[in-house]
Amino acid sequence: MLFDNWENLLRILLIGGAAYVALVFMLRISGKRTLSKMNAFDLVVTVALGSTLATVLLDRSIPLADGVLALSLLVALQYVITWGSVRSQWLQKLVKSQPSVLVEKGSYRDEAMRIQRVTREEVEAALRQHGHSSLDSIDRVVLETDGSLSVIPKSDRHQSRRRAWSH
Repeated sequence: MLFDNWENLLRILLIGGAAYVALVFMLRISGKRTLSKMNAFDLVVTVALGSTLATVLLDRSIPLADGVLALSLLVALQYVITWGSVRSQWLQKLVKSQPSVLVEKGSYRDEAMRIQRVTREEVEAALRQHGHSSLDSIDRVVLETDGSLSVIPKSDRHQSRRRAWSH
C-alpha cells in the first residue's frame, strides 16, 4: 500500500526529472506570458500543464516522449493564442474577459455585481485588504480579468475639493 517497488520510484525520479527539465526549457523559450495568470485562459493553461506533468510522472503507460509532446503542445498553443490575441481584437475578445466596474463613485453597481456573481461582502473584504473601511473614500472597485478586485481610491484632488466644500 505504501510502497510497490524500487523500479517505480526510480522511474518517477528519471522521467520526472527529464519532463521537468523539458518543461522549464519550453517555458523559458516561450516567455513569461505562458505562465502568467492575467486571465482565466492563462490559468487554465497553467493547470493543464501541471496536470499533464503529473500524469507523465505517475502513469507508467505514458512514455516520456509522449508527455514532452503533450507539454510542448500546450505551451505552443498558449503561445499562438496569446500572440494572436495581441494582434487580433476578435481573438482577444474570444479568449479574454473584460474588467467589470462593481463600485463607481462610492456606489455599488448591483447589476454588474449580480452578473459577475460578486457579493457586497466580497467587495467589502477587498476594501479592508486595501486599507479602506467604507466606500466613502473609494472611486471604483474593478473585477479584473484575473478575478482579483482592484480598489481605486478617490484622488487627493477629489478629497481636497470635498474638504473645501464642507468648510
